[in-house]
Amino acid sequence: MPRPLGTDAPAICEVPQFPPVRVRGGRYGLQRLVRHRRRAVAAGLAVTAAALVAAGPHATTEPHHAERARGHPAAEPVRRPGTVEVVTAPVRIADAATVRLLRPGDRVDVIAAQDPTTGGEAQVIARGARVTRLPEPLEGAAESGALVMLSVPRATAARLVGASTTARLAVTLC
Repeated sequence: MPRPLGTDAPAICEVPQFPPVRVRGGRYGLQRLVRHRRRAVAAGLAVTAAALVAAGPHATTEPHHAERARGHPAAEPVRRPGTVEVVTAPVRIADAATVRLLRPGDRVDVIAAQDPTTGGEAQVIARGARVTRLPEPLEGAAESGALVMLSVPRATAARLVGASTTARLAVTLC
């Protein structure tokens, strides 16, 4: 036969006496926080940064801009000051035999040699340019030199093109 509700509970017992629990340094916590507020600010910044990284960029309705973070305009990326745009420039070197000594990855200085009969001088046009590629020479083009693809800043590429129209170009390994 079922018992009436509440009669199956254990008998009431008394809670024993115990000393109060004390937390060490509890009363001085605020003072400690004020003394070490730089640590507290750094910890807050770290937690905020972690939350922002965890949230990640949100997709937009435009499919080709899905990787852009919220709040960023759709304009072209801004170049940082001091960064140099590097381009690959084709340069015709007067001596084809010298070009055969080069390998991709080599660093070279490009020198423009003016015609000595007009009193011209040799001048360094590009310093430390990286050789990116050596195209195969065309048959019968050895007399006109050899082509080298150099990775240089955009302004240097313009100087190389200008110098190649008026002078013979040579390279030296760096």
